[in-house]
Amino acid sequence: MTTIVFLGAGSVVFTRELLTDILGFPELAGARIVLHDIDPERLGTAAALARRVADAYGVEPEVVATQDRRKALPGADFVINTVQVGMYAATRVDFDVPARFGLRQTIGDTIGIGGIFRGLRTFPVLAGIAADMAELCPDAWLLNYTNPMAMNVTYLARVAPRLKVLGLCHSVYWTVRGLCEIVGVPFADVTFDSAGVNHQAWIVRWQREGTDLYPLLDEAITADPELRRRVRVDMYRRLGYYPTETSEHSAEYVPWYLRHDKELARLRIPVGDYLRVSEENLAEYAAARADTGPIDLSRETAEYAPQVVQSMVTGTPRRIVANVVNDGLIGNLPGGFAVEVPTVVDAAGAHPEPAGDLPPQLAAVNRPYVSVGELTVAAAVSADPRLVRQAAMVDPNTAASLTVDEIWDLCDALTAAHGDLLPEGLRG
Repeated sequence: MTTIVFLGAGSVVFTRELLTDILGFPELAGARIVLHDIDPERLGTAAALARRVADAYGVEPEVVATQDRRKALPGADFVINTVQVGMYAATRVDFDVPARFGLRQTIGDTIGIGGIFRGLRTFPVLAGIAADMAELCPDAWLLNYTNPMAMNVTYLARVAPRLKVLGLCHSVYWTVRGLCEIVGVPFADVTFDSAGVNHQAWIVRWQREGTDLYPLLDEAITADPELRRRVRVDMYRRLGYYPTETSEHSAEYVPWYLRHDKELARLRIPVGDYLRVSEENLAEYAAARADTGPIDLSRETAEYAPQVVQSMVTGTPRRIVANVVNDGLIGNLPGGFAVEVPTVVDAAGAHPEPAGDLPPQLAAVNRPYVSVGELTVAAAVSADPRLVRQAAMVDPNTAASLTVDEIWDLCDALTAAHGDLLPEGLRG
C-alpha cells in the first residue's frame, strides 16, 4: 500500500484538490492517506473532506489524521509539504512593516523582503521535517509546495543532502495555458520548454508542430494595447522570452517597476495583492468547512504531486517541471542553488534535464534572485544576522526603493515583529 503524508493538510482547499487527483488514479485509490496539521480544526476539516472525496469516487483509502508529525511520517513513501509558517498573521507582518518604510510588494513570498523573512521562519520547520524523515521514512520523497520554493529546496540540500526532494509549482503550466489562449492555439497541440528559477523561469521554446509560436504572440501584443499593460508582456518585449510568473509577482523581482507611480498605473500593478489573496483563502476555507454538498470531482488540470506519485508507483514516465539543485543543469547560473527545469519522473525516481546556458540577458536577470536566496540560506545555516541584512541590500526591489540605513532598520523591525518564528540565532 502506498502511503502519502500531507504536512500542512489544513490548507484544505489545496489538499482537497490534490486528493481529487490522487484518488482519481485507480492505482492509488486504496492508498494510505495521512493528514497532519497543528491546527485541530483545520485538520478535522481536511479529514472530513478526504473522506468525502473518497466517497464521491466510491473508493476506500485509509485516511488517518494526526497533529503529531512524528506519528504521521513512519512508513511514508511520499510526503507532500504545504506548510505555511505563521499563516495570515505572519503574512500581514511581511506587508505591514515594510509598507511603513515605503517599500511596495505585491505577493512577497519568493524573494524581496517578504520572501526573505518567509524563508527564515520556514527553515526551522523544514529542518525538523528533514530530521524526522531521515529517521522515520528515509526512502520517502519530499514533494514541496511551500514558498519561497527555491530558497526552501536550496536550504534542504544544505542541511539534509541525502533527502530526496522535488519542488513543485504550477506557474509554468498556467503560463503556457495563458499564452495559448492569447494566440488561439489549443494547449494540447503545443510543446514547450522552460528554464530558470522558480517564479522567474522563461519559456525558451514554445511550438506547434515544430513552428515557433512567439511570432503569433508578437502579433497579438501589437494588436492589443491592453495586453501591453502587463508587466510580463513588458518584460517579454524587452528580454525576448516570456517569464513564467504572473505580472504582479514578476514586478517585485526586478528594480524597474514598483518604485515608480507611473509604472504602477501603466502596468496596472496591484500593490499588496497577496493580502487580498490571503483573505480570499480564509473565506474559501470557511466555505469548504461549511459545505456539505456533493464533491465536484471535475478538474481543469492535475497538479504535479499526484502525477509524480502515480509515475513513481506505476513506472509511467511523465515529463513535468520541477525545482532541483543546480548541478550543471543551467550552466550560467550558480551551482548549488535551486533551479526550475523539465524533469522526467518514473519508477527510478526523478531525472532533471540539463537546459544548457540561458540566453545571457535571462541569466543576468536571474542572478540577483539567486544572490538573495543564497544569502538568506547562508544566514540561516550560519546563524549570521548580518547576512539577512545583506540579502535585503542586494534584493532588486528593496535596493531600488530604500537607502541602506532604511533596509537595515526594516530588517530590525521585521526581526522584532516575527520574534520566535525566526531561527534562534537570527532573532537579534
